[in-house]
Amino acid sequence: MSSNPRVHYQMTSERSNLRGIDGKPLIVHLVVNVEHWLFDESMPRKYLTAPHGLEQVPDIPNFSWAEYGMRAGMPRLLECFKRRGLPASVSLNAGVIDAYPSCAAAMRDAGWEFIGHGVHQKSIQGEADERDIILLAMQMIEEFTGVRPSGWLGPGLKETFDTPDILKELGVDYVFDWVLDDLPCWLNTKHGPLLSIPYTLELNDSPLYAGQHMSSSEIYDRLVDTLSVFETELKRQPRVLTLALHPHLIGVPHRFAYLERMLDLLQGRDDTTFVVGGQIADWYVSACPPAE
Repeated sequence: MSSNPRVHYQMTSERSNLRGIDGKPLIVHLVVNVEHWLFDESMPRKYLTAPHGLEQVPDIPNFSWAEYGMRAGMPRLLECFKRRGLPASVSLNAGVIDAYPSCAAAMRDAGWEFIGHGVHQKSIQGEADERDIILLAMQMIEEFTGVRPSGWLGPGLKETFDTPDILKELGVDYVFDWVLDDLPCWLNTKHGPLLSIPYTLELNDSPLYAGQHMSSSEIYDRLVDTLSVFETELKRQPRVLTLALHPHLIGVPHRFAYLERMLDLLQGRDDTTFVVGGQIADWYVSACPPAE
């Protein structure tokens, strides 16, 4: 019996050889997580604990920590990617559309790919009816952009036992919650195969800075070391390299400088292509369609 009920086990060395997108083996995916933290509820994450551990609502410092990203971090990211001509995906809490309308419009107008990410930054495991929440999030994004999202990233990457089945039933084509490979994989669901596209906890500013309290340069250092290992592997097989970014974390000045260095490093390579989630899905579906 497989240890994983959704994904067939296979070592990377056992996988069929693939040709990278446009012949480029290093496939870089920039994912910006844009969240709606509810002012009148406890915060999803905390930077500052309350005196004597007395946590109450409203939580001004931690709410403001996140809102800094929406006010100052997002303009930096939008301008940076525009200046460099880089595509990006946004995993969007649909509540952002009403709470931060100019930011939502700026991402839409920049041509970012919208990925479903719940309505607010709350775990899907705590919702009374996750199907209703997923459906509402998808509908809100479709009404705003004119395009129904093809991808989903659960808030906090959380799922119930039923989430992949619900996603597939509702027409989602690919999901980012399963951080188990450097290449896409097929998930089994009750309604047919669902594509898992690589995401990351290792090159993700949330675990690094909000969870592990690493130095500002840590994400850059990890990228350098990741590329040193990929150098040999890329000769045999493509790799999807995801950078998971949050505007209140990477968007502060002392870390943003390292994001610029990371993009300089990646854009200076001749074996690298920058894509959004749909391009990864189209590439993999064509190269490795699901078994009948």
